[in-house]
Amino acid sequence: MEGLSGLLLPLLFLVVLYMLLIRPQQKRQKEHQRQVADLQVGDDVVTIGGLHGRVAVLSDDTMDLLVTDDVVLRFARSSLARVVRDDPESA
Repeated sequence: MEGLSGLLLPLLFLVVLYMLLIRPQQKRQKEHQRQVADLQVGDDVVTIGGLHGRVAVLSDDTMDLLVTDDVVLRFARSSLARVVRDDPESA
């Protein structure tokens, strides 16, 4: 019985660690992968560097962002931070 109680505290610590750190990170990673997969031409996006633009061209691993009328920059799709939505439901 004493051996079981000695393992209880480390086991409880691992469960708390999983619930507070690992699980939320996995959820954020899945959401990011979903956003990258659902990306479409014409979406307004923000990159991880903070650059705002509109998706002009998509390929398997890159996206071209229209920053101004005559400036198009190429980024890796994984550099997407978020898709900007203007609908009031997301605010």
